[in-house]
Amino acid sequence: MMTRNTTQLALAAVAGAAAMAVAAPAMAQDATEAVAAALPVAPETSFIFNSFSFLVHGFLVMWMAAGFAMLEGGLVRSKNTTMQMTKNIALYSISGLMYWVVGYNLMYNGVDGGYFGIPGPWSASDPITDGAFTGDASGYAAASDWFFQMVFVATAASIVSGTLAERIKLWPFLIFIVCLTGFIYPIQGAWQWGGGWLAEAGFSDFAGSTLVHSVGGWAALAGAILLGARAGKFGPDGKVHPMPGANLPLATLGTFILWLGWFGFNGGSQLALGSAADAIAIATIYMNTNLAAAAGVVIALIVTQAIYGKVDLTMALNGALGGLVSITAEPLTPSPMMAVMIGGIGGVLVVMAVPLLDKLKVDDVVGAIPVHLVCGIWGTLAVPLTNDGTNFGSQILGIVSIGIFVFAVSMVIWFILKMTMGIRVSEEEEAIGLDKAELGMEAYPEFGRGSQSI
Repeated sequence: MMTRNTTQLALAAVAGAAAMAVAAPAMAQDATEAVAAALPVAPETSFIFNSFSFLVHGFLVMWMAAGFAMLEGGLVRSKNTTMQMTKNIALYSISGLMYWVVGYNLMYNGVDGGYFGIPGPWSASDPITDGAFTGDASGYAAASDWFFQMVFVATAASIVSGTLAERIKLWPFLIFIVCLTGFIYPIQGAWQWGGGWLAEAGFSDFAGSTLVHSVGGWAALAGAILLGARAGKFGPDGKVHPMPGANLPLATLGTFILWLGWFGFNGGSQLALGSAADAIAIATIYMNTNLAAAAGVVIALIVTQAIYGKVDLTMALNGALGGLVSITAEPLTPSPMMAVMIGGIGGVLVVMAVPLLDKLKVDDVVGAIPVHLVCGIWGTLAVPLTNDGTNFGSQILGIVSIGIFVFAVSMVIWFILKMTMGIRVSEEEEAIGLDKAELGMEAYPEFGRGSQSI
């Protein structure tokens, strides 16, 4: 039994720990500034490390393309697997070309507080004269920045693919991706990251909860509304008929790949590794990113057990992604406890949003809208909780303006595609699967006709 003195000591220890937790962000900031002041870096060395950060974090984000492909391949039925693989490698390639041809300059070249830049093919301009470095410590290789920005575009496009799976035609989908990656994404990105009107209004989105994830979610929602649900998903009485994915181990692998890639997504958004302060910031971002994802999983496990009486693996996977999206808008300033809270709320939102979409008869095959749109909104709203330089008014302004723009333009493009070339396969083609109907090949041919009943 604890004595009174022991109890008092324990309470004092808890109070001290709480005080340190509250003070941790300020202490970390002071330590960061002290290290930065004590360890100056030569400009060329800083340039090299900044470029290295863009490249390494960029290929981690590129690896997320594989994660999306595996996640979608596991959550669709086997008869549609090849189609998902085709869409994912195609959309990544289209993203790279469109962002080079028009997207990057539209997003960054001459925005100057406005709405978009000057479109045109991107070309590099680096501070090298006669082989000698002529730049400053804040610089980086131009192509390293282009590569890092490009893989973000592909992430937004990947979100659309999963939602519209199992009933959309290939070529209309790819035409939409051309529009999304070449024009829709860069224009709204210019508003904030390109130094446009939202940046001047005080909107903050560190790594893209709104600018990347919500954009993909809004585009997917518009497409899902016009495309309609899969045949048999909703009964005439409104009852939801589950359509389980064919390969949950593959979906789990995809989630882990995405989780790994997210360290590049958030860590690279520090946009520098040229000083000790930047290294400390990136390490903090990694920690908070991991904590938020872990909290999203654990909360999703608990909530599904409480609601359904059993744990749902697919909800746990999306809980991880929901936590990751939630922390993406501001992964640097939260304390570890706040990162856990932000990610945990993301896990709750994912579990609650899935049945809400079912009630609205919006068929989202992989749960991308709850993860990327709903949690993207939450993460953006959470920024002022830990970042004193932002306010809820500017955050809401950014969420609403980007949401209206992306949803409206996406709806128009999807409608034009629907009226001209059609966006949905026939009932017969949907029944036999898009692998055979659209592509003429199956992901699992050794299963023969038996796979068509899955």
